[in-house]
Amino acid sequence: MSTVELHPSSKGLHGTLQVPGDKSISHRAVIFSALAEGTSHVYNFLTGEDCLRTVEAFRKLGVRIDQSDDRLTIYGQGINQLKEPTTPIYFGNSGTTARLMSGVLAALPFFTAAYGDESLAKRPMDRVVVPLEQMGAKIYGREEAARLPLAFAGEKLTGSKVNLNVKSAQVKSAVLLAGMLAEGETTVYEKGVTRNHTEMLMPQYGISIASQGQTHTIRGNQQPVAADIHVPGDISSAAFFFVAGLLTKDSEITIKRVGLNSSRDGIVTALKKMGADLTISNQWTVGREPVGDVTVRSSSLQAVTIGGDLIANLIDEIPILALAATQAEGTTVIKDAKELRVKETDRIAAVANNLSALGADVEAMEDGLMIHGPTPLTGGALPSFGDHRIGMMAAVASLITDSKVLIEDKDCINISYPSFFDHLSQVMK
Repeated sequence: MSTVELHPSSKGLHGTLQVPGDKSISHRAVIFSALAEGTSHVYNFLTGEDCLRTVEAFRKLGVRIDQSDDRLTIYGQGINQLKEPTTPIYFGNSGTTARLMSGVLAALPFFTAAYGDESLAKRPMDRVVVPLEQMGAKIYGREEAARLPLAFAGEKLTGSKVNLNVKSAQVKSAVLLAGMLAEGETTVYEKGVTRNHTEMLMPQYGISIASQGQTHTIRGNQQPVAADIHVPGDISSAAFFFVAGLLTKDSEITIKRVGLNSSRDGIVTALKKMGADLTISNQWTVGREPVGDVTVRSSSLQAVTIGGDLIANLIDEIPILALAATQAEGTTVIKDAKELRVKETDRIAAVANNLSALGADVEAMEDGLMIHGPTPLTGGALPSFGDHRIGMMAAVASLITDSKVLIEDKDCINISYPSFFDHLSQVMK
């Protein structure tokens, strides 16, 4: 198992970074480009392991995809030219691949089977299988198709009115993808507002979708057309450097070209509520996605309570937000975040375990965390639990500990941010 030893920062963090492309958008751009007719290009594609699982899935379905660094050229031949794979498709650790691809595979007119690694095999799939079955999908698997591996019999789906019982952009997107391939019209009613990258991308590929609030309607039998997509920087990755700059003395960092989609910028809202010195400049739009440069400076933070609709807007950033809370004055409460229990690991337990091991005063609750601050952090050996965001949280914590931090299984960070340690070294110089 790979281990890295990190030491506290002695002179602050300085410089400018451009984080890798947005993970959610990278997955979706590959899916639409591979289903499209014509040649598409995806620029600033995230080359992390998760997104590469989606690339490999479509290669198994007969789509030619060429990669040159962070640029993809995808030679789409249309939905009807996809081929039945001769062996099962491997989703690795990627929950996004597993759930979004389920919406596609369920609607294709041939048999496919898919599986994941040990961690992904434990994550719930019934949340996407049940609404797809409502549309006529035939899906088989462990625990009544609640867990991978899954087999998709391949059926022509029928448009339906689908009420989602979880707040999940992955589930919403899977149903919208299935609806795009189905007969008739599909309307999806969300339980709460979730990230909207699927709805933002669809018109760029010529797909008609009508969205009003938490209701989305899509017409079936639509064939996407090729498009060129420029992927903004991933705000979930940038968040680790936001907090690094805020917590480390004498620091100023600018992260360029960060995606600032209003369904994803909850971490900015939360940090500003805590008193962060965080400014946004050079705002513009790439495709339909807003982007900007974010500058953070060392700050004294105050405790906050985070819950309700804001949670879906920053669910992936809660581990690093929890670290920020250990240095804030007062008691921070993070609630309504039970979804963290079924991520790559149980993130509530993992965050509480690792921050407590460093000396923080953290209480795990069923649906979140209570963090009493500020507390000085010590060093020590921390497991990543095979979770990229837990590993990166530990790395940022090492900047303000009183001794070295050892992070076990550092390679899991490659899932979303292969250049993370290079970027961390860059701003520490």
